Amino acid sequence: MSPWIKQVCLVLVAVFMLSSTTESKKDEALYCSACMAIAEEINYSVSQTDPKKTIHVGGFRLKPDGSLADKKVPLARSEAYLTELLEEVCNSMSDYALYEDPDTKEKSYKRFAPRGNDGVNFPDFKNFKFDGPESSSALKFACESIVEELEDDIISLFASEADHVAKTLCSEVSGHCKSSVFQHSEL
Repeated sequence: MSPWIKQVCLVLVAVFMLSSTTESKKDEALYCSACMAIAEEINYSVSQTDPKKTIHVGGFRLKPDGSLADKKVPLARSEAYLTELLEEVCNSMSDYALYEDPDTKEKSYKRFAPRGNDGVNFPDFKNFKFDGPESSSALKFACESIVEELEDDIISLFASEADHVAKTLCSEVSGHCKSSVFQHSEL
């Protein structure tokens, strides 16, 4: 065999071994921010739902006495409604941008676009980094990955009206916000 073929084979073997031994590392700021954004967006949507609206849940089986075994639950906490919210939650990631804290230099994605009926002032844009569509598409991809991976956990946390859903979801369940950098942020 000629020497250049040996060299090419050696390089290919080295690349293969390196690629199989290195694990792709997720961007902690990106995934933690996406997780927190999911919790924030769903919390907001649930809070905007009329608390008087209810939905019948349960099976359509008849009890021995001929009555149906169903119950009413608040619409905002029903599995069907939360599933609908999860299907749409990642579309709002375009309202977020990379934010660098001026004091600590921590980077995270924060909402920059006020909601229509919030009445909240626009944030100070000088600390936001708008990198174009690549930035929001990365956040949307992270959001979709988290929703796909943790859909059942997210629904059960919101359906049970658990306290500190964002902290529970992002630190304990998913583990995306375990770093000490994110422990003191607004989870």
